[in-house]
Amino acid sequence: MSKNKDQEISRMFIAVIQAQDIDAAYSALKAVGISATRLPSVGGFLGRRNATLLLGLKPEDLDKAQTALKDSCRQRIEYLAVPLESAPLPLPTPTPINVGGANIFSIDIEHFEEF
Repeated sequence: MSKNKDQEISRMFIAVIQAQDIDAAYSALKAVGISATRLPSVGGFLGRRNATLLLGLKPEDLDKAQTALKDSCRQRIEYLAVPLESAPLPLPTPTPINVGGANIFSIDIEHFEEF
């Protein structure tokens, strides 16, 4: 096992991104020289397709990664049909919800090895 001193990975970003934004996010990261591992995922509330990106980052790449994701992932309003509980008939009422964007979790890395 050897640790590559040239690649001091100190932080991991876990970015959950809506399927509509994933290609733009992946391209934006690639354009600034940051590689990512892409995993398919599904949101719990709406059950929509997402992708989860895993990014191992050097200290100097943190701001570049965050800016690339912020600029390429945008929130949008969609409407969800929710039944009106007080109505005599359960007629669905369109309810606006914010979707999209990126949810980024940042985790400190204590140890990194590349085989």
